[in-house]
Amino acid sequence: MSFSTCLVFFIVLSSFLGSSLAEELRENYYAESCPNVSSIVRGVIEQKLINDTRIGASMLRLHFHDCFVNGCDRSILLEDGETFKSEQTAVPNLNSLWGVKFVNLIKKAVEDACPGVVSCADLLAIAAQTSVSLAGGPEWSVKLGRKDSRTANKTGADSSLPNQSEGLENIRIKFSTLGLDMIDLVALSGAHTFGRAKCKTFDYRLYDFKKTGNPDPTLSSSYLSALRRECPKDVKESTVTNLDSNTSNIFDNTYFKNLQSNQGLLQSDQELFSTDESAVLEIVKSFSRNQTAFFERFAESMIKMGNISPLTGTQGEIRQYCSMVNA
Repeated sequence: MSFSTCLVFFIVLSSFLGSSLAEELRENYYAESCPNVSSIVRGVIEQKLINDTRIGASMLRLHFHDCFVNGCDRSILLEDGETFKSEQTAVPNLNSLWGVKFVNLIKKAVEDACPGVVSCADLLAIAAQTSVSLAGGPEWSVKLGRKDSRTANKTGADSSLPNQSEGLENIRIKFSTLGLDMIDLVALSGAHTFGRAKCKTFDYRLYDFKKTGNPDPTLSSSYLSALRRECPKDVKESTVTNLDSNTSNIFDNTYFKNLQSNQGLLQSDQELFSTDESAVLEIVKSFSRNQTAFFERFAESMIKMGNISPLTGTQGEIRQYCSMVNA
């Protein structure tokens, strides 16, 4: 058997196994062991939102960055272990995972009510859905029953996670490898309708795009001027700005309208409307015209992403603390 044939067989087999494991998840998994888990998670997030409007987007980003590396096993929450390096130190995650400590607070609240029952993997899946809903976005039924991993994959985080300065084709490949298509890519990118981004992650677009000494030509002149005021050349490492300059704390379809006005904050955002691919442009236009269509597809794509290679049954464990494996 040739190498290419083996590779295709491995990808198909992995996809089959991932689908089979996802079928073991179910909505009523904690109906008897922890029936109030969703309301507990919701209550903790609602309390946090009073003083921190960023936390919802942070929960969603954690869920996304975890599922793209070894599946939705919450390896992203682990600190350095004896045999592995934390994914939190990977370049796409470094100093940008605001919600990790908050997940530990959610875990404590759930442990107080249902000790040793609910995995961190399920808690973050619930937290992501709840955060979108509380911001005015769609709701979807979260299937549960995931277990937590006993290891992390820093190398995988460095190579598998999409980068905001990557071209659309590279990002498409990373999505496709996980069974997510172009519509999923565009829909999930719509998560940038709320939350913040560090100026340091995109300031090259404002001053020295592709080492030209000029700004990114796809930025509208008015948006460029506004961003330069918020993110001057000597901007501090910690300075952040809204991903959506119009409705920064609301989950809606304004993100797609912004793209059509050349007001996508990250390069990877704006490339969705700067591409020559008519199919991608049509998806963006469709979501900008019809928020319901965006919400329905976003929910569908979140379910697909949440089903990527879960650990179920006797695989993994239910961590007592989300930041470390059990003793």
